[in-house]
Amino acid sequence: MQQSHEPAALAEMAAFAAIAEARSFTRAAVLIGRDATVLSRRLQSLEERLGVRLLSRTTRSVSLTEAGAEFLLRVRAILAAVDEAEAAASAHAGGMPRGLLRLALPGTFGRMWIGPLLPEFLAAFAEIRIEAEFSNRFADLVAENFDVAVRLGALEDSRLVARKVATRRRLLCAAPSYLARRGRPQTPQALLDHDCLGFTGFQTFPAWEMTDRRGRHARVEVSGPLVADDAEVLVEAAVQGVGLMMSTDWLIGRELADGRLVQVLEDWTLADEGAVYIVMPSAKGQAAKTRAFADWIGKRFAPEPPWRR
Repeated sequence: MQQSHEPAALAEMAAFAAIAEARSFTRAAVLIGRDATVLSRRLQSLEERLGVRLLSRTTRSVSLTEAGAEFLLRVRAILAAVDEAEAAASAHAGGMPRGLLRLALPGTFGRMWIGPLLPEFLAAFAEIRIEAEFSNRFADLVAENFDVAVRLGALEDSRLVARKVATRRRLLCAAPSYLARRGRPQTPQALLDHDCLGFTGFQTFPAWEMTDRRGRHARVEVSGPLVADDAEVLVEAAVQGVGLMMSTDWLIGRELADGRLVQVLEDWTLADEGAVYIVMPSAKGQAAKTRAFADWIGKRFAPEPPWRR
């Protein structure tokens, strides 16, 4: 209890305990790194506030009064409890990861690629408990007291510390049954003759923008039998052969891997921004549980994210 920012009552109790145990103002000052006059003032303030003499002082010795001896027993317990509390708090920063970890996760991505990893994380860090929110809303980490968020796309909040853990890309795809029935488009303009599934969450909806390897740009306003604000609904429709779909690779990674969907117009790159980020409120004073989760997810997504394996 030696910091200059200690609350006055604790500072006074710490001064009293040091003097009482050292039986000397001078020795106590040396032990706790304070000037003897500072300790004297703190002791005097404590005695005046309590209205009782705690120490008897002579020019050669210091001794406890009856009230002081009883008070010292209680003060020792209080100071020990404060030290224990500080040690426990410090352990969150530099020791074993522990405590409640509040996560803000994007709904679909979180369920597909983060949720299945959480049991393994909890097994590795037994002292951590998780409270996870799966939602597509933009949570305010600072105001809502979240420890970590996973964000997709471009980042704008300068208050946050972000770590890029994976890239993402958009592509066009369709079920083999649809391509067998309608043929494979060879150019962006050919999409005008196809049934295309529209996701209203894309910023350019209903246009699909793309660039080829030679830098040529194409913008096609597509149409089709189904438009939705839920990308998972559109994936299922695409798998069943309803139409072509523009999607982010993490959303259809499993369908591409098992052949339920195949990529079309492979030479064209669709416009996209950003990546997959682990986001934290601040790097300063960051709890061990927060660093542990960020590091752990980073390793699980390297060197390639799971939807490309």
